Amino acid sequence: MISVLKTRASTPGHEELSMDNLCPGSWISAIAPTRRELEDIARLTAVPLDFLSAATDVEESSRIDFEDADEDSGHAACVLLVINIPQRPADFGFDTLPLGVVITRNFFITVCLEKNDILPGPTGGVSGFCTWKRTRFLLQILYKTADAYLRCLNEMNRMSDRTREALRQSMRNEELFRLMDLEKGMTFFTGAIRSNRVTIDRLVRMLNGEQFQQLVKMREEDRDLLADVIVEYDQAYDMVRVYSDVLSGMMDTFASIISNNLNIVMKFLASMTVIISIPMVVSGFWGMNVAVPLSGVRHAFGWIMILAAALSSAAAWWLWKKRMF
Repeated sequence: MISVLKTRASTPGHEELSMDNLCPGSWISAIAPTRRELEDIARLTAVPLDFLSAATDVEESSRIDFEDADEDSGHAACVLLVINIPQRPADFGFDTLPLGVVITRNFFITVCLEKNDILPGPTGGVSGFCTWKRTRFLLQILYKTADAYLRCLNEMNRMSDRTREALRQSMRNEELFRLMDLEKGMTFFTGAIRSNRVTIDRLVRMLNGEQFQQLVKMREEDRDLLADVIVEYDQAYDMVRVYSDVLSGMMDTFASIISNNLNIVMKFLASMTVIISIPMVVSGFWGMNVAVPLSGVRHAFGWIMILAAALSSAAAWWLWKKRMF
């Protein structure tokens, strides 16, 4: 799906356009695009096709690339920035997804495989953006991505706390599986945030170059936003490292707790088996078809029951002293 927006110069708001009436200063958003749609965007914007298709690879890592204008191929000068954004497709299955941003002299292009909460849209995303302020729009996307990571990390921490409380009284593996899913998501987040942070460092260095500034101009008000982006990513990276270490230690601890709980139950059942088996042994002796003691006593059954209860009580007391209960 392709949508085109352009910020109005005279009145607030944005104007919806189409691929047939593109104009400079437009933002082209491609969500789960087909090969034909990418080829149309490449033809109309003079952007290399491999720049546009970079974010369609789910394994694509964060990177930044620059392409000079090439008259022979008809390509315009453009910048490609690929970042990994957080994704939550399942209850505990946090993951990441590549988001590609291509900036030319006339267009701002984003490519992603799925709808997300980062880009402007009905679900939220960047607010107060301007399509022809390309640098600020890019920094707003980066800031929104860092904020999304922080929100996901806080949610993952709350999930791990709830699972930890459930594990205190549980001997099932379901809670451990949930912790495993959270730990897997933490691993993905750690790699993605670290890779995004390295890409931002490269972006900062490239912003100081004259050739790069022809496409992405750094205004004075954008420097504060860039500083905020760096601070947010540093905070997100510190949080994901701490939460990942805590979650890893928690899994090891609760795996031992579950095993210990199981040992306690088995020990209790073994003790009860010993206690219950004593009356059965006593009754087995007096149930044989031979002459047995007390066979001629009138109240022999009661004395036998008292003997069995006494032996069981003695066994229970001894097991209790040995902390088998």
